[in-house]
Amino acid sequence: MTATTDGSAEALPPRAASATTGSPIPATARDAPAETVEQVAARATERAVTHLLASQHSDGWWKGDLETNVTMDAEDLLLRQFLGILDDRTTQAAARWIRSQQREDGTWATFYGGPGELSTTIEAYVALRLAGDEPEAPHMEAASAWVRKEGGIASSRVFTRIWLALFGWWKWEDLPELPPELIHLPKWFPLNIYSFGCWARQTIVPLTVVSAYRPVRRAPFTLDELHTDPALPNPSSRPAPLTTWDGVFQRLDRALHAYRKVSLRPLRRGALNTCARWIIERQENDGCWGGIQPPAVYSIIALHLLGYDLDHPVMRAGLESLDRFAVWYEDGSRMIEACQSPVWDTCLAIIALADAGVRPDHPALVKAAEWMAAEQISRRGDWTVRRPRLPAGGWAFEFHNDNYPDIDDTAEVILALKRVAHPEPDRIASAVQRGVQWNLGMQSRNGAWGAFDVDNTSQFPNRLPFCDFGEVIDPPSADVTAHVVEMLAAVGKEHDPRTRRGVEWLLAEQEPNGSWFGRWGVNYIYGTGSVVPALIAAGIPASHPAIRRAVRWLESVQNADGGWGEDLRSYPDTSWVGRGASTASQTAWALLALLAAGEREGQAVERGVRWLAETQADDGSWDEPYFTGTGFPWDFSINYHLYRMVFPLTALGRYVHGEHPALEAGYRPREAA
Repeated sequence: MTATTDGSAEALPPRAASATTGSPIPATARDAPAETVEQVAARATERAVTHLLASQHSDGWWKGDLETNVTMDAEDLLLRQFLGILDDRTTQAAARWIRSQQREDGTWATFYGGPGELSTTIEAYVALRLAGDEPEAPHMEAASAWVRKEGGIASSRVFTRIWLALFGWWKWEDLPELPPELIHLPKWFPLNIYSFGCWARQTIVPLTVVSAYRPVRRAPFTLDELHTDPALPNPSSRPAPLTTWDGVFQRLDRALHAYRKVSLRPLRRGALNTCARWIIERQENDGCWGGIQPPAVYSIIALHLLGYDLDHPVMRAGLESLDRFAVWYEDGSRMIEACQSPVWDTCLAIIALADAGVRPDHPALVKAAEWMAAEQISRRGDWTVRRPRLPAGGWAFEFHNDNYPDIDDTAEVILALKRVAHPEPDRIASAVQRGVQWNLGMQSRNGAWGAFDVDNTSQFPNRLPFCDFGEVIDPPSADVTAHVVEMLAAVGKEHDPRTRRGVEWLLAEQEPNGSWFGRWGVNYIYGTGSVVPALIAAGIPASHPAIRRAVRWLESVQNADGGWGEDLRSYPDTSWVGRGASTASQTAWALLALLAAGEREGQAVERGVRWLAETQADDGSWDEPYFTGTGFPWDFSINYHLYRMVFPLTALGRYVHGEHPALEAGYRPREAA
């Protein structure tokens, strides 16, 4: 195969050599009867390599759009309205995007093809009211009627009602209390801020400030049309029995409301000052917080309430960082990304290209490895609360997020760096060694790995009335643990006792049907596609009963068209497990597991490979409107726009070239300590 970007790029010889010569065959002839599946796969791989190489940024990284739902866009407008900086161009561009995402029944969903969601619909509706859409307009009437049918604003989640309270559309006293004194709870206390996952922690601290001030900036209109009969009682006002944890925490919330009236002013003032320092210390060099949009929004509001004017350097940098989350489209619409994923996208792109046969010293791979090496984090972050003696060495997901490197990115970056023949091998080896040491140090007591923290497993935070939206803790997961195990095997630590503990945990976590739960991807297909290659890399034979059960499950859920797909509804509803429209990324995950399990010659693999080749676009890419990434299972879903490229290319490359050819062809760093 020959891939070209700014010149010729030699590749490792594929198994189907006859598919690598001659002129490109038109898309209509890709599946001609005379072509073997190997030839079809090689040709699809070549086209995908060319496309992916061409999309690399000049600085060496890759980044696809990260699409979530319109609450990001609505809350961006609400923030600007609250601060008094909302301009017409931004408003109309956001409104154009929000309107484009409305469903036929007038609602908004949290993922493509999903059902209408109440809080998302309310926030979208309010944003369009800010943009000037009249309540009598047909699309607005449809939305408000549906909201009323579903219980109105009173039935929405707490975060939505906080936004509405900022403008007087909801009463602060009817929201859960979140006192800033929480910042002073000792680290051993069950509900201290480090009991929460890092994403929740970064949001909760500024929200304690907002809760203390209870600001109201009166809006230019009312939202009477989104309320049901105000005489009806709010269901959330009736506490659960005291014999349940929910009942205990609901009464705790009532006690905190009472405490607000008698709290000592010096104590509260000290807590607010501590919160301010905590927030400012965690602002990244680019002005954002944690590289994600929600904590940045709430941090800006909190600091504004604490007296920081909009021209203060901290505020100015924070507001400028929010503009970098905006994706502008040719039609004039504007989508807000909840986060940006250049490190994740880049390491996955390197793995895909290397496994597809691009030579390990190709300039694109070397440049990408150079950029990733520079992104390694050397400063200490919140993870040191549980691991105070562990040296830094991880990688984060985003451009700037030095406070919160994550275990998943670190493992995949190391797997990517192993595939590159860098001209300074010792420097890369040193970076790999630090990363391996950091990941090993972040192992939880049960032998597995979470995403950001160690042993972040307390269920108490989930019980708080405030926490009614998404995951707020970070327990170990099968997909993250699998990536770490695969990485440890790649650096020669497959027999290390810590690796074996991870393997044992993974084997114990297998579902009765043979799959694994996918925490950070949708869902059981992602979990299984992550775990099987890791177990095989760690020395579990393909004949092992766990591997055979996984193979049988994947074969049983393959779609009639040859692909695989799983709907996000599999998180709350087991009838959806392994079921959904075929997608390029999920088909690739299934193929990665089957290939690792030695099923290359099987009918399921052949059908899956042909599906990828037949659905490939003329430019070498794949179309994938479905959301296959997970932020919070069911509650917050993600469409990583680069997943549709990197995972199919990895699967096709491994089919054409065999398992992990680049790990043998590329640079092999010295074993990490």
